[in-house]
Amino acid sequence: MTEPALPHSPDRRFCIAPMMDWTTQDYRYFARGLTRHALLYTEMVTTGALIHGDTPRFLRYSPQEQPLALQLGGSDPGELAHCAALAQDYGFAEVNLNVGCPSDRVQNNLMGACLMAYPEKVAEAVRAMKQACDIPVTVKHRIGINGRDSYAQLQDFVATVAQAGCQQFIVHGRIAILQGLSPKENRDIPPLNYPRVYQLKQDFPELEIIINGGLKTLTDCQQQLAHVDGVMVGREAYQRPWMLAEVDALFYPELPGHEVPLTRHQAVERLLPYIEQRMSQEGVRLSTITRHILGIFHGCPGGRQFRRLLSEQGHLPGAGPEVLERALARVPPVEEHCHSA
Repeated sequence: MTEPALPHSPDRRFCIAPMMDWTTQDYRYFARGLTRHALLYTEMVTTGALIHGDTPRFLRYSPQEQPLALQLGGSDPGELAHCAALAQDYGFAEVNLNVGCPSDRVQNNLMGACLMAYPEKVAEAVRAMKQACDIPVTVKHRIGINGRDSYAQLQDFVATVAQAGCQQFIVHGRIAILQGLSPKENRDIPPLNYPRVYQLKQDFPELEIIINGGLKTLTDCQQQLAHVDGVMVGREAYQRPWMLAEVDALFYPELPGHEVPLTRHQAVERLLPYIEQRMSQEGVRLSTITRHILGIFHGCPGGRQFRRLLSEQGHLPGAGPEVLERALARVPPVEEHCHSA
């Protein structure tokens, strides 16, 4: 089902979802040590923050994180075009428009999932972004919102935005309830409807359709490729990151790989020079980085002690890499006793 990646376009067979406060530079660097080929996404960055805030800070990343996509939140075509040009200037492999976030703050600024009610507005934004950059412009959206949740309305949304030049759609297989549910509840309560996403691929075979929502295992993800072009995984990739160590072999077998760590211990040890650099040169606190790796020993003997020590001591003044090394020593280096993620 999966076609080769388009020229100058990242391979989206396996993507790690943009997640606020989670897919930071530090998490992405750690994830890249586990998978060379998965497409990584930044947290959502609003156009206002990029235009009026500390632009270099919001767009900072390590070259090792590539391929990396920037996700934008906004609706003004001019502002989005400006930020799409910035994305290209900073070397991102893709710029993505968020049309899926259901939070009140985002809605109040006419961003995120509420834009599904305005297909022409999204199309106008995509058209402006494409005119401003040469990298792919993609859209991440839900299958609907309350009051606009029919397949015909979803089909109209995708057709309208595709006519503006968008060729890649990342589809969360749930509707968003814009009143009465929190963003967290919107990730669980509306039921998944994968067949609706599959129907999109059947009706728009020329488009690249990536499915998102509720995917928990790599087996689940592989089965999706019989219906769509790629998968996007969020919480599981963050909370149980060791699953990423198998992604390259399973999803990119024909591509030259890199030396993935053989054990979880190696994955953590490889992070130590990066931590030392971030702390000594940029003044970053240890806990800022290590909070993203607490799930690496999920299902392993000693994993709870590892998490507890980092959580209790990683934020203390003067805490350095030696704290992580002590936490690592709490986990016996025997992988076969760990439950698969």
